[in-house]
Amino acid sequence: MALVENNLDQKKKGKKRLNSFEELDCWKACTEVRRFITQLVKTYPKEEKFGLVDDMKRAARSTTHNIAEGFGRYHFQENIQFCRISRGSLCELIDQLITSKDEGFITDTDYKRGRELIARALPLLNGYINYLSRQKNEFRSTDDGSFESPDIG
Repeated sequence: MALVENNLDQKKKGKKRLNSFEELDCWKACTEVRRFITQLVKTYPKEEKFGLVDDMKRAARSTTHNIAEGFGRYHFQENIQFCRISRGSLCELIDQLITSKDEGFITDTDYKRGRELIARALPLLNGYINYLSRQKNEFRSTDDGSFESPDIG
């Protein structure tokens, strides 16, 4: 009953409690990047399987994996750090797309599409990092010493 009352209180305040990282817009945007990269590298030459292809798949997976892991940490600063790693992986993918284009593995269209997806994901991720930083400053513990998960306003 207390959980229901807490959720009602949150709705009255106009805030939504996150239940999963899957609800985060930045995670959803990074998932689009990951899916695009996974399909894109299937067209690369076989000799790149353990080179650029492997690097790109790892970086693309890192974007979503780190957001998920950070969400599960329940400490704002740790969550922020994992999101920063995710942001670094998005930047790594930009360089890998440039390399792919320079070496003739992808078309201009694929390059532009990859850049567009990353350009959409980066500000969402930066916004989430900024949100976590603000929440860290407003952090409050409950009466029993446990910590409340962040609310989305």
